[in-house]
Amino acid sequence: MKGFEEKSFLETHASGRQPVSIRINPFKFNIQDLSFDHEEKVPWSSDGYYLRERPSFTLDPLFHAGAYYVQEASSMFLEQAIKQSCDLSKPLRVLDLCAAPGGKSTLIQSIISEESLLVSNEIIKARANILAENITKWGAANVIVTNNEPAHFKRLPHFFDVIVVDAPCSGSGLFRKDPGAIDEWSLQNVELCSQRQQTILRDVMPALKPGGILIYSTCSYSQKEDEEIADWIVSQFEAKSVSLDIRESWGIVETISSENKTHGYRFYPDKLKGEGFFIAAFKKATAVVVTKEIKPKNKSVLLNKLEVEVIHKYIKHAEKYTFIKWQEEVLAFPATMMDAFLLLQSVLYFKKAGVKIGTLIRSQLIPDPEWALSLLASSFLPTLDVDLQTALQYLRKKEVELNTDIRGWAIISYKNSSLGLVKILAGRTNNYYPKEWRILNM
Repeated sequence: MKGFEEKSFLETHASGRQPVSIRINPFKFNIQDLSFDHEEKVPWSSDGYYLRERPSFTLDPLFHAGAYYVQEASSMFLEQAIKQSCDLSKPLRVLDLCAAPGGKSTLIQSIISEESLLVSNEIIKARANILAENITKWGAANVIVTNNEPAHFKRLPHFFDVIVVDAPCSGSGLFRKDPGAIDEWSLQNVELCSQRQQTILRDVMPALKPGGILIYSTCSYSQKEDEEIADWIVSQFEAKSVSLDIRESWGIVETISSENKTHGYRFYPDKLKGEGFFIAAFKKATAVVVTKEIKPKNKSVLLNKLEVEVIHKYIKHAEKYTFIKWQEEVLAFPATMMDAFLLLQSVLYFKKAGVKIGTLIRSQLIPDPEWALSLLASSFLPTLDVDLQTALQYLRKKEVELNTDIRGWAIISYKNSSLGLVKILAGRTNNYYPKEWRILNM
């Protein structure tokens, strides 16, 4: 393998030292407000930073507020792959096919335009729940979380401008981070993963527009899962390999495949501060094709005028959103993307769409914790900024003591980052932090 140096590679793994990196939420947070020490930036990321040591993220309320995401540094190179291969000034429809737990999706959402749409998909239900939680805490409205198999996206021919496939793989790039992965690795597993990767790509490629961008990545060192898959993509779909600019100081190794001369980018932990990773970008052939138009089934109910007036008080720039009534719950979704919403709703299983504002009962809104964490939340409700001990008590879903004359609904925040909702009554405070998110062990 190009760039592989056995001695330094083994020494790096034997050292036991692992870099720790985070990526801040550019819409919610400033790195200067971080609760612990950080070092230099991740060189290929706008918002990525290395930390001096690994803290207890569970005990940092800012982590629960979606102020930052703990993400391995090598995988942050996805930002460069997208920025260098796509025109981000235009509204894009992006699919993150294998998205859980949400690192790549939150990264994608941070760099696409407000007018763009991200569909963040995970096939495994339990992991899709974690994905939805992380997307919720990130706070954006232009994301739909789905729980579908790759083959289901065939129902959306030529719908997406960009598809990201961080494919299931044999995991050899994670041996340092997860020693248990060594026991699961075998040549047979590499072969099975390669076949699975081809199946996934074959299933999802019909959903990519002609001229659209496919970004393929793995956490494997195996050429059979990396360069050979890249060659297969070019041959199978008449796609064009996209060359990416990298700086020598980054330590990334560019590879050129033997068969189709495709460009790939390898990350070795002895050459940079990150784990093993491979990524490649492709442009789909631009042949003219005729597709059958899908007619969406409208399963959504819009709010009446009185209900809209109630909701508008809670939303910044409310004119940008369409408000949808789902049973008694109200969702906010970008108005410019409603056609896409209705179409996707017809063919995919939604775990989450836009931002849940709350529940309407007789023209009264019971606000939802999702609203409090979102970027849409107005200052209609008062906000109480609390200390660390109170914030952690709140995140454990325990009763919190608040020295305030406020009564009714309020937002709890820590260092000006929203954590969720409370309802303050005479003599007690009801904690509305979602039970499934609470801190169990401290």
